[in-house]
Amino acid sequence: MANPEPEHVQVQHILIGFQGSVPGKPITRSKDEAKTLAYEILAQAQGGADFDALVKKYTDDSHPGIYGMSNRGVKPAQGEYSRDGMVAAFGNAGFPLDMGGVGVADYDPRSSPYGWHIVKRLK
Repeated sequence: MANPEPEHVQVQHILIGFQGSVPGKPITRSKDEAKTLAYEILAQAQGGADFDALVKKYTDDSHPGIYGMSNRGVKPAQGEYSRDGMVAAFGNAGFPLDMGGVGVADYDPRSSPYGWHIVKRLK
């Protein structure tokens, strides 16, 4: 059976961290506050809010937070990252999305150690 996921995607993401989760970032929210905020942002994004505006307002990463990724076993194009070279949850959330779809990668100390990723597939 063929892999239903695309070979390449481009995603934009919002990282919602918590105190101590993102090196060099003075984040004061608790883990529970981060989860609540992440799901509030996810609901806004799924409701049609301007995703780029949400990134500017909320991300604990840098704006614009756009990344190209190649899937497992696919050579990265210029400027892309290998899926396995990124935080696992980031690719796991991004590749299954339909074009324009929005999803979330929950915090997990192994697959998403920086916090919650709200991910929108752009390409």
